[in-house]
Amino acid sequence: MLGGWIVDVWSWRVIFYINVPLALVTLAITVRHVPESLDEQHKARLDWLGGGLAAAGLGALVYGLSTASTRGWTNPAALAALPAAVVLLVMFLRRQASAAAPMMPLELFRSRRFSGANGMTLMLYAALGGTLFFLPFYLIDIQGYSATFAGAAFLPFTVIMGTLSRWSGGLLYRFGARLPLTIGPAVAAAGFALFAILAGKGPYWTTFLPAMAVLGLGMAISVAPLTTTVMDAVAQNRAGIASGINNATSRIGSMLAVAVFVTVAVGVFATALDTRLQHMPVSTEVRQTLNAEIAKLTEVTLPPQIKGTERQALQQAVDESFTLSFRVIMWLAAGLALLSAFCAAVTMRNGRGTRP
Repeated sequence: MLGGWIVDVWSWRVIFYINVPLALVTLAITVRHVPESLDEQHKARLDWLGGGLAAAGLGALVYGLSTASTRGWTNPAALAALPAAVVLLVMFLRRQASAAAPMMPLELFRSRRFSGANGMTLMLYAALGGTLFFLPFYLIDIQGYSATFAGAAFLPFTVIMGTLSRWSGGLLYRFGARLPLTIGPAVAAAGFALFAILAGKGPYWTTFLPAMAVLGLGMAISVAPLTTTVMDAVAQNRAGIASGINNATSRIGSMLAVAVFVTVAVGVFATALDTRLQHMPVSTEVRQTLNAEIAKLTEVTLPPQIKGTERQALQQAVDESFTLSFRVIMWLAAGLALLSAFCAAVTMRNGRGTRP
């Protein structure tokens, strides 16, 4: 235990000493090379009401979905939060339509490219956010990785994206937006599918590395052209707002995906575990105890009175049930990525771009 603690502290120090200089370099590059895009017309105004409505609406939505996944859709808190979220978000849209300086100008969405880019961002980052939420649970609780090695498992994804970002940025000017923004999410979908297909006991090199590499390639092809497309779809004085909307869209996609995917995972896990328990010689009391722990997924606490081989069999049933739910989530992520590719195919235009 002490050795693991020392490794974790050491790894956090390494992360700190690497990330702080990188952040400072990023700030220096931004100050020196990123041009100002301030909208002079609206520079002194902030849409406080719009921001409050958006935060409250999204918060109520996520709370309602999360509560429904753990306590059921008939829970009073969920029944109150979800309609409140709808009302608040409708009020937010009305505010954006009437405000003098809205935080999300609705007229930007008249651009087919801008709307399409944000639509595919929502779906692609929902797939990615849901995957990045569930994958550590699978690596640590099912595969037995330490927290440090689970984090290291994501390095191929990071390295591939960082290495290929400059190359992928040039794709937009060689082929236009449609091709890279269709191929990239499709490749990412293949990566999500590989997680579903290869999930199971096995070495990292033959299970997670191929999936992580393909996913990293797909995201590398997608991200730089996507960001450029969003910025180019609006006037220069709206580039900051466009970038902010797109960033918010990606975060909202991840947030909603986690809430929805948890609901799906709990449902699949509960059904799979109940099916396995029906074929095991366990008492009604033990079954009821496990059913009460369903929402914890891999953190299900086995009854202390269960010992020996019976405990091992129950633990195996829990692990197999979560593995099934993990595979279902990965297939859902693959489907979202394919929808993102389809969105790009029907909203983006062909033809080479013009290099600035």
